[in-house]
Amino acid sequence: MVRRPASPAAFNGTVLTEWQNVTAGYDLDALWHTDLITRAGYAWVGVSAQRVGVDQLRGWSPARYGGLDVTGGGRFTADQLSYDVFSQAAKAIRRPGQRSLLGRLRADTVLAIGASQSAGRLTVYYDAVLPQIESVFDGYGQIVGSAPTRAGAEPVFQVLSETDVRSPARPADTDRFRRWEVAGSAHSGWFGYDYRRPLLTRDLGTAPTYRCDRPPYSRVPLHHVLAAAYDHLTRWAERGVAPPTAPPLEFASDGSKARDELGLARGGIRLSQVAAPTALNTGDNSGESFCRLFGTHVPFGEATLDRLYPSHGRHVSAVARADARNVKAGYLLPADARQNLLDAARR
Repeated sequence: MVRRPASPAAFNGTVLTEWQNVTAGYDLDALWHTDLITRAGYAWVGVSAQRVGVDQLRGWSPARYGGLDVTGGGRFTADQLSYDVFSQAAKAIRRPGQRSLLGRLRADTVLAIGASQSAGRLTVYYDAVLPQIESVFDGYGQIVGSAPTRAGAEPVFQVLSETDVRSPARPADTDRFRRWEVAGSAHSGWFGYDYRRPLLTRDLGTAPTYRCDRPPYSRVPLHHVLAAAYDHLTRWAERGVAPPTAPPLEFASDGSKARDELGLARGGIRLSQVAAPTALNTGDNSGESFCRLFGTHVPFGEATLDRLYPSHGRHVSAVARADARNVKAGYLLPADARQNLLDAARR
């Protein structure tokens, strides 16, 4: 799948190539976000590299997808060919002429990105496959999932939600590796659910519902941090300008995540939804199925809000200060800071 600017003038030169996630049994464009990707001028390419996703497409629309096969005619059923499929997609992106996936656009930088299970596939690709083949990606975005351990030439940027950070043990940043951890955010939070719900209803007949032990779906916008991370990764790949470092989430002496008196995680990148909170947002939850990935969202009561912010203006000012710090640090883009401020002013 290709989503690209209609006009070459709107293209920023970078292609985000996503290894689509198949954990739910179908291809999921987990890292697509219409506003953030289109406003920056990125092109986005979603690659169906794994058998599960392709089989679902074949069953969903045999007329359109029935001829697809990523198993070599049934000889390779454990996704052995997936790494080459992903490499060939990058080569097709870079191919000039009428057969280019980008049409009239010409890519300067091609980044590989993957979320969760797909980040795991990219980890294997980087550590085990890439040393044996021609390099076709300029940088790697490992989102809410594992990251390579091999020190390679291509930069690797790992961005984790609070859900994904389970231990104080973590790799050190280097000139080729960065790791950011975002307090209060979830592996699969509200914004992804809100985007997918109408699509699942349209394509599969219904969107699943879940009975979690706590109210689900953190509202901390991890995608705001990803927007900044993509810009940093592009500069890193093109000009060698490494992203800023970020403080890690903190852990208590018993090995649990350290939390403040409101229950919010300490440390990490602290967006205004955590630094100037109106609700308890965490990366933790439990219950059936995928509940553990959704995080928690519990709005504060009026008494707590009155104690934190004696007036509405105090809260708006706190949001402005928090996001100004994040913009200055490089964790947040100015456009998202402005939107956060508008949202706070309307409350």
